[in-house]
Amino acid sequence: MIKAVFFDLDGVIIESVEIKTRAVEQLFARYPEKLPEIIDYHESNAGISRYIKFRYIYEKILGQELSSQKEAELGERFSRIVLEQVLKAPLVLGAIDFLSQNKDRYYFFIASGTPDEELWNIIAYRQLSHLFREIHGTPKQKTEIIEDILDRYSFEKNEVVFIGDAESDRTSAEKVGVFFIARITPDNHDLQDCRWRVNDLTALDTILEAIVTRKVDDNQ
Repeated sequence: MIKAVFFDLDGVIIESVEIKTRAVEQLFARYPEKLPEIIDYHESNAGISRYIKFRYIYEKILGQELSSQKEAELGERFSRIVLEQVLKAPLVLGAIDFLSQNKDRYYFFIASGTPDEELWNIIAYRQLSHLFREIHGTPKQKTEIIEDILDRYSFEKNEVVFIGDAESDRTSAEKVGVFFIARITPDNHDLQDCRWRVNDLTALDTILEAIVTRKVDDNQ
């Protein structure tokens, strides 16, 4: 049986992916000739820490050194740009119903690329804190977060599902060895080949039941 479900935040719980793409455009608007490459990199690496992206953009795309002070300033500017919009963004269809109706059936966790303090503020403001056992963001990587919780709660890997909307989420799930469900959007067609997929969270119950049924069939 499935005991634990991990969720990414952006694009899985909250419809906030486009907000963060527009924020990257604002941050690097002074480099118009590099902006298409920057946005392509950002979108191709959805789900990872913004600070990893800042370092790559500066070092590999802009060919500039990124000091610790400048990195911190970028992070603060990014947060200021996105926070108010994320607080108002709609929830993914079906998210609140699934979480509310199943919080006593599964252990729910968040493993996000959003910095911890910002993540906690968002979840608290949206009044979602009571639905999750634990909420984790960066600086920890998603693999670290999942592995730590599996160890502390003594979950078996085949009892755990991670729901994400980015290739990095699929990679994290595969690295840990847990089931992965892709939330498919118009911007992540590279995940169309995932075995388990949803367009929103209205059918998540059905997918989780299908995973359990398939597990039984695979073992026969």
